[in-house]
Amino acid sequence: MHQHTYIYTHIIHTYIHTHIRTYIHTHIRTYIHTHIRTYIHTYIFFPNIEDRLKLRINPTPNFTAIVTGHGNIKTYLHKFKIIENPTCPCNKEDQTVDHTIYSCKLHEQERDRMKASIIKPEHWPVSKHKLVQKYYNNFKQFTDNIVLNKE
Repeated sequence: MHQHTYIYTHIIHTYIHTHIRTYIHTHIRTYIHTHIRTYIHTYIFFPNIEDRLKLRINPTPNFTAIVTGHGNIKTYLHKFKIIENPTCPCNKEDQTVDHTIYSCKLHEQERDRMKASIIKPEHWPVSKHKLVQKYYNNFKQFTDNIVLNKE
């Protein structure tokens, strides 16, 4: 009789465990797919949470805006109809995170300073992930020295 109780308890435990695991995985997957647009900018910079947690980050408004794609970036402000025009003050294209980091003429001097320390071991352009993982101090200095959305 004791053996039957054990088998019955084990079957119920296994059944419940399997269903809870399936439920959690399904909902996490659904949540991620639903919110992927929100997290994609940050994920590109920090695809691995363990690597992110190893960094000692001192966030500033510009750093946060660049890494999340939220904040004082004109395409973000335009998306919520806060401003009428997403064009960068340099008038070349929309002010996006990529444009700000890699090509905006208004940030050329700061970018050149950052590139000078990166080009020695790497080829430019460097991925966003490498910018924060390997060159955090240089990237942080770049984000701290640029002025976003100036008109």
